[in-house]
Amino acid sequence: MTDVIAFFPGQGAQHVGMLGDLVADYPVIRETFAEASDAINQDLWQLAQEGPAETLSITYNTQPALLTASVALWRVIQGACPALQVVAGAGHSLGEYSALVAADGVDFADAVRLVKKRGELMDAAVPAGQGGMAAVLGLEEDQIRAVCAEASAAGVVEPANFNAPGQIVIAGSMAGIEKAVELAKAAGAKRALPLAVSGPFHSSLMKAAAEEFGKALAAVAFRAPAFPVFHNVDNQPATLAEIPARLLAQLYSPVNWTGAVEATRSKAELAVEFGPGKVLAGLNKRIDKSLNTLSTGDAASVAAVISAIQGA
Repeated sequence: MTDVIAFFPGQGAQHVGMLGDLVADYPVIRETFAEASDAINQDLWQLAQEGPAETLSITYNTQPALLTASVALWRVIQGACPALQVVAGAGHSLGEYSALVAADGVDFADAVRLVKKRGELMDAAVPAGQGGMAAVLGLEEDQIRAVCAEASAAGVVEPANFNAPGQIVIAGSMAGIEKAVELAKAAGAKRALPLAVSGPFHSSLMKAAAEEFGKALAAVAFRAPAFPVFHNVDNQPATLAEIPARLLAQLYSPVNWTGAVEATRSKAELAVEFGPGKVLAGLNKRIDKSLNTLSTGDAASVAAVISAIQGA
């Protein structure tokens, strides 16, 4: 049985119809969605299959739906490969919660309720139209930090996602974002464009949600994860007592996905992205071409993952 690094995607990986071609062969998918739907009294399977996309993309809908899809795919692979050996795990933003569920660090139903609340608080933290995010391609980390520092005279703007070398997302006020996009282009960015998101996620503007979310985290019973989960805030595993604080800080701190891959890379030669789409697989190629990252979003991909894990 092959050792595996388990990765779990964040917002942006969702799409209407996700997992639809797998459900007939893997009943655990519908069972997982039913369990999650019961936890928050919302039909997540209907949302995932029928949308509309605009509704699925609202952060307080995306988060429970995507967490559920990732956990469902985890359960599919775990069921087919009962001796699965995960040596490290990490998730991109929301995906950190999926990783903790997979590692048995938190009950699935609790995680669904947590991310629903997280999405509601993130959505309410900054009034609509006053904050956002933008992707900047082709600049180095130091250049991005310099751009944000200069643009902050116009309004709050900060690095939010270090997704891969030359692919960084910034977040902040609309005025700050607009100025940073202008400066990034002047600094030689290949592209700098606003993203279709509802708020300035992973920036200090999310601290408005922190107190209330801290209460939600304090009400949940966490357990020591069965495999090391590398947290976004420092790309290190946490002790049991540290997990809530790491999750809270993640709300308003940058996600360093490049660091996550570098921190886990030495643990195994095979990584699996448990979620719809191939977002992390694409980023991982830019970070470390030698790491084989397989996706699980469709029937052919699931079959390939099962074969790779079993060493066929």
